Formats: sequence, structure tokens, C-alpha cells
Amino acid sequence: MGKYIGPKSKIARKFGEPIFGADKFLEKKNYPPGQHGLNRKRKKVSEYGTQLSEKQKAKMTYGLLERQFHKTFEEAARMGGITGENLLKLLECRLDNVVYRLGIAPTRAAARQLVSHRHITVNGEVVNIPSYSLKIGDVVGVREKSKSLEVITESLAGRQVNRYAWLEWNAQTMTGKFLQRPEREDIPENIKEQLIVELYSK
Repeated sequence: MGKYIGPKSKIARKFGEPIFGADKFLEKKNYPPGQHGLNRKRKKVSEYGTQLSEKQKAKMTYGLLERQFHKTFEEAARMGGITGENLLKLLECRLDNVVYRLGIAPTRAAARQLVSHRHITVNGEVVNIPSYSLKIGDVVGVREKSKSLEVITESLAGRQVNRYAWLEWNAQTMTGKFLQRPEREDIPENIKEQLIVELYSK
């Protein structure tokens, strides 16, 4: 499965938001990258450009490439209800995202790597597929021999207690329970999902 491995600060500066987490370069240069970055900040963007930018931001935020993102959108459209909200809910149900939300990893990219390298379990079984979709009641944990990994212990040391209502964390067993799919108001990402729906509806 492919993934973006280019400079992340450039992407964050492009969108004007720290979509990959705290970014000191974005704080210093809060304008788009490139020779004409400051001038482009004032350039008027078309409706299509705005919609495309929102889709790109969502893809980069959750670490998906186009084909996988489009398949997730199609699944969201088949679910019934509000497609844009369904899309974000499905993205939040991904195993790599939940590992990040639980505080086991400091970023989604780090969470993806932990999953791929077989450090994460679901209901006691090792799962190495970052896109694995969690179901209500699933228990996500750290593999026994991986509990002393520095990246995990440091990330957990800085986690906030019960930050997300749809997840439950047990510090003693280093496991988290997926209680329910989150509601849109509970998802903190600054994504205008309706623009993505409009883009794919063209």
C-alpha cells in the first residue's frame, strides 16, 4: 500500500493548518510554500479548487491515497444518511486512527507503522492492516512484547485522559475499547466534508 513520504511541513503550510500535529515551521511561515507563497495567499480560488483542496486535506490528515479514499467515500455513500458525516466516521474507525486517538502513537503515521510492524492487537489477535475497520466493542491493545517500546511509552506518558467519548482506555492493561462510532460534533478535525461530497458528485 502506497503512502505519502514527502515533506509534511510543506503540506501543512499549503493548507495553513497543522494537519500532521504541532509544527514549528508552520508557526514561523504561516503562508503557502514556494517562491510566490505570500502572493498566492491573496489569490482567489475557484469553487472546484476549494472542494479539491478540502479533499486533499482530508486525505493527508488521515494518511490515505486517492484510490483508498475514494473507496471509503463510496462505502459512505452506500450507508444512507449524511454521506459526508459517514465518510469521517469510517475514517475514524480505521485501526491506525484509533491507535493514534488512544495515544498509543504520537501521530497517525507512527500509528500506521506500529500496526504494520505487528505491535498492535485487536481482541487479543495481532492485526497488521492499518485500514482495518473496527466494530463496536472491539478492544485495541499493545502486543505484550511491544509494551516497552520507547515510541509507545513516550506517547502514552503525554496522553490526555478520556479525550474522546467513543473510546475507553485502560492504562493498566494498555488496551482501549471502541465504544461506538463517533458523532460528527465529537470529531475535532477541521474538515468541511460537504465540499468533498460536492466534488465527488460532479
